[in-house]
Amino acid sequence: MPETPAVTSTPLAAKNPFELRVNLGTAVPEADVRLALATGEMGFLHSFTTGSTVDGPGVRLVAWTSGCMWRCVYCHNPDTWTMTNGIPVTIANATAQLRKYAPGLRMMAGGFTLSGGEPLMQHRFAVKLLTAAKVMGVHTALDTNGYYGDRLSDLELETIDLVLLDIKTCNPELHRRVTGVEVGPTLEFARRLAALRRPMWVRYVLVPGLTDDPGDVADVASFTAALGNVHRVDVLPFHQLGQYKWKRLGLDYTLVDVAPASAGAVDRACAAFRAAGLKAY
Repeated sequence: MPETPAVTSTPLAAKNPFELRVNLGTAVPEADVRLALATGEMGFLHSFTTGSTVDGPGVRLVAWTSGCMWRCVYCHNPDTWTMTNGIPVTIANATAQLRKYAPGLRMMAGGFTLSGGEPLMQHRFAVKLLTAAKVMGVHTALDTNGYYGDRLSDLELETIDLVLLDIKTCNPELHRRVTGVEVGPTLEFARRLAALRRPMWVRYVLVPGLTDDPGDVADVASFTAALGNVHRVDVLPFHQLGQYKWKRLGLDYTLVDVAPASAGAVDRACAAFRAAGLKAY
């Protein structure tokens, strides 16, 4: 697939993952978008960020994809919902960017994390980029909601050293209210990873009045602990850093009056996961 002008006109590097980016891929013809999704020879990236210490072990390079099928009410990057808001990048270009950082990532016992958006909306591109990282000897992590986990074969999952799985809740009704979709595919993907013994971290966003009910937290802890392949749980306190994006994009943000989760609430949630036998932070 030929390089598009937009690939080089906007820098992939971002100051932080909260940078608003829109309409960067709208010039790509629809036929090329379909071909990119089918072959993985081109993807749509919101940005690359460097120096992350919260998206997997060690110091990480993170590629943030555009495109997501969920509509989480507390999403801090709603500009990543639309795939063509991102920068169209050929797999050759993305791999070249990754190669520049590979020696440092290996030296710092870090790695490469593919996040989003939802990376598995572009699963062929995701597989190619994660495989390229593995060939370079770089630790790989996939941050996903798991909804499209069945798009990856068992063999392709072996190119992923760690799955960071976002579990919002195990409650079907609450999950529909929070994300707009069913929880079943996410939980099924978690069970599949457990059966394959693939290492996993679980990420749980704690939102006051929404996902902080002790019973719901206990249910997620029980489900997670039973899997047997979860190495840690990250309890992520809700914040308002992405609120300005909702306003700029003309979206109805319903959590404007919700305060960030308190340190005490985070401690109580971590305690619930620890009580189930898990490491939680």
